[in-house]
Amino acid sequence: MNDKTVAEAIDSIYASLQSDNAEIDAHIDSLKAALHREGIKEAVFDPVRLAQNNRSGRKLMQAYFRQRGVNVKFSAQ
Repeated sequence: MNDKTVAEAIDSIYASLQSDNAEIDAHIDSLKAALHREGIKEAVFDPVRLAQNNRSGRKLMQAYFRQRGVNVKFSAQ
């Protein structure tokens, strides 16, 4: 398995979100592993790049990722 960096894993998640969540769970697992390898506690996403950039969409994303063991924060707009 090719080890991705956190930035590469986040880019894969952006692409998955734009493709109707295709393989999102696999990308979350890659992100979780990359965070662990790099010693980072949370992933930071740019809300402008999200498919659903509203409060409800961001909270849904945070909850889904948290259930899979990844803490999500959003950068300032």
